[in-house]
Amino acid sequence: MSRKCEICGKGQTSGNMVSHSNIHSKRKWNANIQSVRVNDNGTVRRMNVCTRCIKSGKVTRAL
Repeated sequence: MSRKCEICGKGQTSGNMVSHSNIHSKRKWNANIQSVRVNDNGTVRRMNVCTRCIKSGKVTRAL
């Protein structure tokens, strides 16, 4: 499963993990991507969508 939302394009971001002694090492934040069944112009298909798009109603879920 890809780590990118098919609606808004939100994906993985990167940055630094900073320890108590101020040592920096790379880390990454994954977007909360869910595989959901979506009504897409009358056809039902699976899409990888972030939870913000699901909550805001940008996709209509299939039953």
